[in-house]
Amino acid sequence: MITLALSKGRIFDETLPLLAAAGIEVLEDPEKSRKLILPTNQPNVRVVLVRATDVPTYVEYGGADIGVTGKDTLIEHGGQGLYQPLDLRIAKCRVSVAVRNDFDYERAVKQGSRLKVATKYTGIARDFFASKGVHVDMVKLYGSMELAPLIGLADAIVDLVSTGNTLKANHLVEVERIMDISSYLVVNQAALKLKQAPLRRIIDAFASAIPAEKKLIHSTD
Repeated sequence: MITLALSKGRIFDETLPLLAAAGIEVLEDPEKSRKLILPTNQPNVRVVLVRATDVPTYVEYGGADIGVTGKDTLIEHGGQGLYQPLDLRIAKCRVSVAVRNDFDYERAVKQGSRLKVATKYTGIARDFFASKGVHVDMVKLYGSMELAPLIGLADAIVDLVSTGNTLKANHLVEVERIMDISSYLVVNQAALKLKQAPLRRIIDAFASAIPAEKKLIHSTD
């Protein structure tokens, strides 16, 4: 049995064409089913639905053999014990800094200044501001990030941005782009040895389904 860990939403939807390239079809709609384990048309392949932030953990500890997760989640997780063969170039967005429209960000990030930042990406945010010589007080949040600057909980937020419409709707402005994000295929290293043939078929099918100019295949070295 091959177990694939996915999160609901954009990553799930954009992984479906890649699964189709591997001849795999998920037989139930996760938005309509209450099941957390979904069957596929392949009797030896199943999909487990987990929180996006938990995908690397499930794969690392063998709860799943393979998974799809965002680069942001991988960086925060650390990627220990994971083989990362493919950047799938799906679910693209970016990690950015945003502040209130009336906040003087340039003045606030002067060398040696201190900034209060709300984010769930504490590792990414801390490294970014450290590279600028800015001291940060981190406020860890898991949702409704845009609210923090509006009520004075933080000066800035570090969050995923796609269209920027949510920021605009809450009178926030994107002031710095930290990094571009896409989703990666991750594989349990032990499973890759024990189930090499079926996992390689899936990896190769995914690779062939990515447009040639967008491929980024990592060496196993």
